[in-house]
Amino acid sequence: MTGDDEDRRAGRRPRVLKAVGLTLVGALVAGCAAAGWAYWHLNSNIKSVDINSALGDDRPAKPTPTPTASQEAPLPTEAVNILVLGSDSRSGEENEALGGGSSTGARSDTAMVVHVDAGRTAATVVSIPRDTLVTRPSCPLESGGATAVSYGSMFNSAYAVGGPVCAVKTVESITDVRMDHYIEIDFSGFAKLVNALGGVTVTTDEDIDDDDSHLHLKAGTHHLDGKQALALARTRHGIGDGSDLGRIGLQQKLVKALLKQISSAGLLTSPAKLYSVADAVTGSLTTDTGLDSLSELTSLGESLKGLAAADVKTVTMPVVTAPSNPNRVVAKEPAASELWESLR
Repeated sequence: MTGDDEDRRAGRRPRVLKAVGLTLVGALVAGCAAAGWAYWHLNSNIKSVDINSALGDDRPAKPTPTPTASQEAPLPTEAVNILVLGSDSRSGEENEALGGGSSTGARSDTAMVVHVDAGRTAATVVSIPRDTLVTRPSCPLESGGATAVSYGSMFNSAYAVGGPVCAVKTVESITDVRMDHYIEIDFSGFAKLVNALGGVTVTTDEDIDDDDSHLHLKAGTHHLDGKQALALARTRHGIGDGSDLGRIGLQQKLVKALLKQISSAGLLTSPAKLYSVADAVTGSLTTDTGLDSLSELTSLGESLKGLAAADVKTVTMPVVTAPSNPNRVVAKEPAASELWESLR
């Protein structure tokens, strides 16, 4: 090899290294841009309602946490109460195809108060039957003014007349428990979440034949896709006595099954699946303003990472048949009050 050849090769090395460097920088910039776009997209998906401002101080007091050394940790550890609603409140082709209602005819057929104990390693999920007759308090309206107090109204009418604000105020009035947060997911969002997780496995104790929800399952274990899981959450006429209590039992099975599926889905080792799940959730989510960003939702999720499905207890608010209507229920006392007292 001549000296000229060595000089030419030596001259090419800086150019090659420069090209490689520019390629790596370009890839890094593209990756950061993609990550930035993904964060912006997921963040902008979330819709929120300023429930705290709407309700002001006219609500149960927020408990003062007992000072502990763990409070200095970066993640929250105090007990928290979250009202979770499943609704058909958003119009659109996807919701219509799944049986959802219009945005003006909103209903909240699934209502759960999720209480996470201090330390966030155990939780209780309390279902409130939609057919429960309650005293619906006066609720502020976004357009101004307020709804009238209504006696002997169905629980799910609160959302219909006053949206999330009235739903929260009604729950707080019947439980005397402060709701720290509010989360609502619609039909299509629930179905997309299940699909993004790869389906969910549920065991049913009896055959289900419900033409209204289009669900027909034999008793046993089934792996359901999003549409089937949504049908299971909505079905009531094909099981038991056809009441809302039977549907609640199925919804509680789904909650446990979804928790197991989430913990076994390997989301942290699969960025693509994690993004798919996050996009499915945030795209159909309405929260209070305390959870209306990806960072706040992530913080909540990380604070619950020590919570296993086996540590989640599901119960239904104790009820009895309403004296005024055999198709409605009322809170069973003192059992209902004792349950709520345990969550304060």
